[in-house]
Amino acid sequence: MVQRRRIEQIQSLEERLAVEASRLREQAKETPPGIEREGLLRRACQCETGSQVSEWLRLPGLQPPK
Repeated sequence: MVQRRRIEQIQSLEERLAVEASRLREQAKETPPGIEREGLLRRACQCETGSQVSEWLRLPGLQPPK
């Protein structure tokens, strides 16, 4: 049986996603306009959205967005 490696995270998921989004936006600033830059910005946006969804899921008394 193959055992999975367990990694204990020091930062929360939201913090890791925010750092990654910031890193991607900085990288996009240094990239010339084009497909690669748009991809970096799209991934940054996805990280920010993921962070917001994760925060929403952690709220007590979960309510769907209106």
